[in-house]
This record gives sequence, C-alpha cells and structure tokens, in this order.
Amino acid sequence: MLPMSAEEPGKTELGQDGLRFAATLSDCLLSGVIILNGARKIEAVTAGAAQMLGLELDKIKNRSFEIFPAQLSEIIREVSGSGELVTDRKIELRDENRGLHSLRVSAVPVLAGAKDPQGLVLVLHELDCAGFLEQNVRQLDRLASAGTLAASMAHEIRNALVAGKTFIDLLLEKHQDAELVEIVRREMGRIDSIVSQMLKFAAPAKPSFSAIRLHEILEHSLRLVQSKVQSGAIALHRSYGAAPDLIGGDDYQLEHAFVNLFLNALEAMGPNGELFVTTEVNTGRPLANSSNGAIQPQMRITIRDTGVGIAPENMHRLFEPFFTTKPNGTGLGLLITRRIIQEHNGDISVESEPNKGAAFNIVLPTLKGVEG
Repeated sequence: MLPMSAEEPGKTELGQDGLRFAATLSDCLLSGVIILNGARKIEAVTAGAAQMLGLELDKIKNRSFEIFPAQLSEIIREVSGSGELVTDRKIELRDENRGLHSLRVSAVPVLAGAKDPQGLVLVLHELDCAGFLEQNVRQLDRLASAGTLAASMAHEIRNALVAGKTFIDLLLEKHQDAELVEIVRREMGRIDSIVSQMLKFAAPAKPSFSAIRLHEILEHSLRLVQSKVQSGAIALHRSYGAAPDLIGGDDYQLEHAFVNLFLNALEAMGPNGELFVTTEVNTGRPLANSSNGAIQPQMRITIRDTGVGIAPENMHRLFEPFFTTKPNGTGLGLLITRRIIQEHNGDISVESEPNKGAAFNIVLPTLKGVEG
C-alpha cells in the first residue's frame, strides 16, 4: 500500500518543540544523590545526579570525586576538611547539551568519630526551571498561533478559490488545447484538495458519538469506492468476525477514515489485486477507574492489500504531515485518519513488506465492558 500521508511525526516543528518542552520539564524536576566513601570515592550515585553533572552513570562508580566539576569538588574538600555540613549552596555548571545551568547542593558528612569523616552524602537539585519553562511555553504559544493563522488562511483561500475556479472553467471550455485544459483542471483540484485537507487537520470537527454498527460503516465505505474496485478488477474479500459490532462513534468521521484507507490500498495495486477487510474480537483492556476488574472489549479491523508495499525507510514516516510518495498526494490523509481513530479512543498501526502488500490494523473499543 502506498503511503498516502505522513502522523507524528522526521518530526514537525511543533512536535519537536513539544518534545523539547517535555524534556525541559523533566530536567526541572531533577534531583539526585551521591554517596562518597571515606576515601572520597563514589560509592553510589543516582541517575538524576549523573544527568545533572553530565556524566555517564555506568562509568563513574568507584571513581575519585575529582571527576566532578570544579565547584562541586571544592564543596567536597571543604566538608571533608571541616566536618561541617553545607546546605543549599548554589553552583553554576556548563555542559555541551544544556549550556549554563544552576544547581543547589547540600553536603552532609557521615562521621565515624568526632571530626573524622567516614563518608559524604551530596544532595543535588536543579534550579533553572522558570527560565527554561517560560522560554518553551512562549515558543509553543507562537507555534499554536501560527497554526491558527494557517487554518484561517486556508479557509480564505478555499473561499476565493470557488470564484476563481468557476471563471477558469469557463475559460477552459473555450480553449482548444486539451492537454493544457487537463493540466489546469488537475492542478486546481489539487489546490482545493490541499486546502480542504489542511482545514480538516488544523481544525477537525468534533466527533458526535452515538451507537453505531461497525460493519454497516465498513459496507457503506466500500460502496463509496466500488467504482474503483470494479474498474481495477480488484477482488474484494470480506470476513466480519467481530460480534457484536456495536461501538460508540461518529459514523461520518469513521467513513472518512475507512475510505482513506481503502483508496490508499486500491492505488497501491495494479489490475487483479486483492483487498481484504476483516474484523475480529480483540483482547480487551482494563476499564479506567474500575475496581472490579472490568474489561473494555475491543475489536480489530484489518485492511490488507496485495500492492507494492511500503519501503522500510518510509514506515516510520507514514503519519508525518505532508509526507507522501504519490505524485499528486497531499500527505495529510493518513494523518487525518489516525486523528479520527484516536478521537475514538482507538489505535492504528501498519505492517508491510516491499512487493508483498500492506496491512493497516485498527483497534476500537466496543460499547460495554465485561467482567474479567
């Protein structure tokens, strides 16, 4: 099956900044502990402490404290010499990945006698949270505003396109160059498709959930692509094993998702290909906030084709926005499909080998739980 579009993920600029924000938040919550023995060698160290100091956790145990940054080493010498504890001493460190950052250090001697340090316990806390978080929040806010602006622009472009397309169609009817007419009409349709897909991606309609029959949705979606199935002499195989097939969902949005996948499969196959649509009961998952072991039943929908398959290097990019291998693809179809499935509390995955076709697996929850 040819990749119709490209979800999460290369990563988009927004996705990359979101990951950076999450990493920064994690850094801000960092704390760590280091234990030195009487010889001032590292007896134990937590992962958080190693991360804050820019050291590899598995390479520092039993090493001398002198591998630490100079300011921290100085605190260790001070406490070891005086036997007096140090509380909340601020130090500034610089490393390649994080630049300049501040730590709060407390050092407590473990005494064997009156003033004979047997060991030392260091407690480290990250300080530079506010600045990092503010910078990341501002960046995400700018990107969110840019997304809103893009959606507004797409809406205005589509409105203006209606009048322009009507005028161009009238001109093309009087033009004698059939090849040029076809090119212009195709490209106008492409612009309209891209703008429409951008609107669906940037501001998708909220799903209106009701009790629906999944098999009826699949059948209606197949009828919508029936002409392509017949024109391509495609053999269609149905196997509906999920019973009951009642789910909570938006029939229109699910039809949109299934039609996207069916079209993707049909375009990946030449004449006399085969399209398989199957459903089955899937292993359930525990219901949220359930105290009695209730299980949420699920059903699996598999849409499999015998087409050209997906190249291994493209597998991780299938759901990225604007990624496509089609000459006239928009690279948004699979992204929108995954969003619809996720809005229905489901999951979508893909399996493929080159020249052996592809299979998209969708898991959706059914309406009621059963006791486990």
